[in-house]
Formats: sequence, C-alpha cells, structure tokens
Amino acid sequence: MTDHKLGHVAVTIKEVARVAGVSTATVTRALSNPEVVRPTTRERVREVAASLGYHPNRAARGLITGRTGNLGLLVPDLANPFFPSIVKGVQGRAHEADHAVFLADTDEDPAAEAGLVRKLAKQVDGIVLCSPRMAEPELRTLAAEVPTVLVYRRIAGVPSVTAEFLDGMRQAISHLVALGHQRIAYVAGPRRSWANRERVRSLRAVARKSGVELCEMGNVAPQFHGGVSIADRVLATEVTAVIAYNDLVALGLLHRFAARGVAVPDDLSVLGFDDIPLAEMVHPALTTVALPKEEAGQAGVDLLLRLLDSHQEVRRELPTHLMVRGSTGPAR
Repeated sequence: MTDHKLGHVAVTIKEVARVAGVSTATVTRALSNPEVVRPTTRERVREVAASLGYHPNRAARGLITGRTGNLGLLVPDLANPFFPSIVKGVQGRAHEADHAVFLADTDEDPAAEAGLVRKLAKQVDGIVLCSPRMAEPELRTLAAEVPTVLVYRRIAGVPSVTAEFLDGMRQAISHLVALGHQRIAYVAGPRRSWANRERVRSLRAVARKSGVELCEMGNVAPQFHGGVSIADRVLATEVTAVIAYNDLVALGLLHRFAARGVAVPDDLSVLGFDDIPLAEMVHPALTTVALPKEEAGQAGVDLLLRLLDSHQEVRRELPTHLMVRGSTGPAR
C-alpha cells in the first residue's frame, strides 16, 4: 500500500493495524470487503483510519479485490433537466461507497450507447444505464457482458429501478376528474420509448376505469418544441385538460397556449410528468406527477453494488407523487 500523508506525517496501513490492534490483512478486508469482518472490528478499523487520515490506495486495492473502484453512468441527454438529479444521486451514493463515477451522454443514440458501454466496460466494475434507448436484445447482450443496472427501463431478469407509473397516472386522473374534467388529451412521447409505453398503458387503464374520454394526440419529441408543435391540435379537440408525456412537453404546450390567448387553467388545464425544477418556475406553475430522480440514482448504485457482490435484487419501484400547482383548475 502507498503511504498517505496527514500534514507532514506519513500514515501507512501498518500504522492503522498497530493502533487498531489487528493485522494489516484485517485492515484491508475492513476497508475493501467489510461484510467479511466482524462489525465491532470493522468499526474500530474505520475509526482509526479516519482519525489518522488514512485512505486505501485505489490501485493497490484493485490488485487485492480485482475491482477498479469505478462505476459507469450513461444518460441519454444531459441537457434534459430530468437527468442531472439522477446523476447527482448516482455520484452521491457512489462516493459514500468509495467509488468514482465515469459519466457519458449518449445523445439519444442507441448505437452510441452500445459503443460507450463496451468502451467503459474495460475501466469500470459495472454500469448504470439511465433510460437506455437500445432495443431489448442488445441490452440483454450487454448485461451479460458487464454488470448492468437499468434506471427507468425494465427488462425481465436485468436489475432495474423504475417508478410506480400506474399509481402516478391514477393520481393525475383522479385530480382532473375531481375538478370536473371528463374529456382529456394525452400528448405521447417517443413511440419507441419504454417510459412512454408504460405511461400510455397506465393512462388507458385508469381512464377506462374512471369513465374518462381519452384523446390520444400522437407522439412528439420529448422536448419543449414537441409541445409547441402539437398545441394547436390539442386545442382543436376541444378537451378541457391535457396530460403531457413530460414537463418539457407541457412547458411547450403552455408557451403555445399563451401565444394563442388560451388561459391556463381557466380555459384548459395542463398536467406534466417528472417535476423538473422549471415546473414551479413558470407561470402558472405546472401541476405534475413527480418522479423520484435523485432517489432513483441512489437505488441504481445500491442495486449495482449488490450485483457485484453476487446479491442480485431484480427490481425496485419507487413511489410517485402528484404536485398540484396553478396549471390545473375546474373544467370550464
């Protein structure tokens, strides 16, 4: 192990072992493979290491454990304000586990995703794939090659973190029905998006059960301009409320409605999905279904670390919450 310095004093693993009253091998196990060390011994070693300012050398630890101490994280679009909170969650949890994170933006390109996974596989212990755009067969192939956890995508047998979309849609429709809305539009996201398919499936089921007339407007890009481009068609359907695939699309709808002189929520209610920071900064503030973002990133790292330790947990579903703000009101 390489010496570590606190001020002008070099601190070695032997010094930690001497003060803790254990062997150097026990120090190594307590810091790199803690579950094999008795809790009292583990805590004593950690306390001594912290008091002396000792941190294990990553490269040397890798020779012992066979791991790099690095995790990979791929997101489809860092410019989308939904993803930075997930990145924050991944980085925070990885730091707690003494892992570094290599981050890559795939620019919504499935081919780029596959290439980046294979490049990162040589430098990391495992990869968190956030909302991957790849087809299921290729995802399965990659998951067989490198330990992989999916965030906001679900494939049978591959560890994943998602949200309770059905309950989120139930909350959204219940809110609108309580306000008197019976004819509601839905602006869908990308046709090939897993998240969009889940939202459409959930929305159809809830609308059917609630007796709501659902007007499906078709698919748009999951961005601001997607909402702008379809807003006039939404107005032509004479609905009293519209649910957007995500908040960016909802913000595009709000922008175009304002340009057309449509008052929100007096003339038309608008409801989004995600609860990005911009949602409460616009006027009127956007009512939206909040998805767990930072928590999803943390859970993704937890599942990946368990997978690396051969304790596979296949699936976590996190709760959603309706955030009621100014963009929804009684049906006209």
